[in-house]
Amino acid sequence: MSRRKKAAEPTEETPPEPSRVAGGCVLAALVLVAGAALFAVSATAAVLVVWAVGAFALRRAARSVPSAANPAPPPVPEGDENTKPQFTIVEDRKGHCTVQWQKGVNGS
Repeated sequence: MSRRKKAAEPTEETPPEPSRVAGGCVLAALVLVAGAALFAVSATAAVLVVWAVGAFALRRAARSVPSAANPAPPPVPEGDENTKPQFTIVEDRKGHCTVQWQKGVNGS
């Protein structure tokens, strides 16, 4: 049987990379401590800061939506111009409907 040579290990040890999860935990702890300190000083100010941060996050999220979030449907394949999609709505149990699609039927 042949033995494989082990790859040479680096002579210098590289320090481990900082973890993103650990950084997030530290940041969350700092925010919680700051929030608790602000609440201890003034409950009204703490509530206003929470509202302001929420409004900022909501506005930022709304502005980051791409302009083409709901693009136009893909073009109809060649030769299928006269077909219309057909669907049927079926109530399979009380209060629950299912839509059944069919490929297409000629419109003429």
